[in-house]
Amino acid sequence: MRYTLRQLEVFLATAHFQNVTRAADSLAMSQSAASGALKDLEQQFDVLLFDRVGKRLQANELGRLLRPKAEALLEQAKELEQQLAKHKDVGSLKLGATLTIGNYLAVGLIAEFMKETPGAQVSLEVANTASIAKQVLNFELDIGLIEGEIQDPDLEVNHWRDDELVVFCAQNHPWASKKQLSDENLINAEWILREQGSGTRQGFDRAMHGLIPHQNITLELQHTEAIIRAVEAGMGISCLSSIAVEDSFARGSLVPLAIPHRDLSRAFYFILRKDKYQSEGINKWLKLCAR
Repeated sequence: MRYTLRQLEVFLATAHFQNVTRAADSLAMSQSAASGALKDLEQQFDVLLFDRVGKRLQANELGRLLRPKAEALLEQAKELEQQLAKHKDVGSLKLGATLTIGNYLAVGLIAEFMKETPGAQVSLEVANTASIAKQVLNFELDIGLIEGEIQDPDLEVNHWRDDELVVFCAQNHPWASKKQLSDENLINAEWILREQGSGTRQGFDRAMHGLIPHQNITLELQHTEAIIRAVEAGMGISCLSSIAVEDSFARGSLVPLAIPHRDLSRAFYFILRKDKYQSEGINKWLKLCAR
């Protein structure tokens, strides 16, 4: 074999960081050793895998073509190493989840996964839909659990479960006793919403089709708990997943507001790179969530 797994590790780290020094640091190598490994790989096959763009090394067309194959090969090598060492079949699993899923659903699933798979190492990155999709595409995450719709030719998007958004206000808000809100109410309201790029905001914008240019969005926040506190403080009304506000409804600090003429239904999805090797850990996680 004319290449080594170490050379592939350097190639992938350089593609990720677009910098040999940072790639070397991530692999606990010297910069010269990493540069040498990359140079040897290219010279052995008389190819170039990167274009220099300013101070960055950007994977060229061949580099981009080979990257998912190299990622898959290293994943299989890691699984083989664990089996040879007589460890569990499942090693590490890198999950990404949007805020609603990460804060209210993912931890329970992770606990169940680790109970059924002793020795598994699971990490969880919580961010908005756009960020999670970007990390899955960049091989930084194995699986993304998202609440927004996304379209990308390199992503496999699978329906997971249904969800419902709900509009709500504080218990002492003037509208707390309203049976339902009209479109005029939705235009006149002071809204506190999730930021653009989040699945919750995407669902809200779809539900409010035709009203968005006229609505008064006074505050955009990245965290659901911050939005809940702002609404409880009387700063306006909001719209979040029913999962995020069910405890507040039970306590009576927040009150749901009905808008039956607007569709607030949506779905949660799994996303994976289409060309990513599906390890035993990925397959076990998908089976667990499908129950």
